[in-house]
Amino acid sequence: MIKTNLKQYIAKNTLRCEASGRGGGIEINLKPLLMRLDEPKMTSYQNYLGGGMLGSIGNSYNFDRSELDKEEKDLIERLADALNRHFHDLTNHDGDEWESASFEGVQVRSQSAY
Repeated sequence: MIKTNLKQYIAKNTLRCEASGRGGGIEINLKPLLMRLDEPKMTSYQNYLGGGMLGSIGNSYNFDRSELDKEEKDLIERLADALNRHFHDLTNHDGDEWESASFEGVQVRSQSAY
């Protein structure tokens, strides 16, 4: 297992990033961490709720966690949290009543308006 700074890992392995005041998503490559899996990826995403407010940040990946050992599961959980926080930093702007909310404040919101 690779021991690395999660922020550096995210920056180096970002495949796509679409972040705005209307939400979006970020996708990272997990192949360097989970080499035996076929193109493992993780995504953090955020929906627009309306009225200038973004929903909580969700997370997903394209593999079955049951394929991972305990150390890999722990790493994926830490990486998911780091990716969500990174995405919050990208969509959080000072001076906006809704966008300047803390990460914890955003995470108590609904994920979707529908």
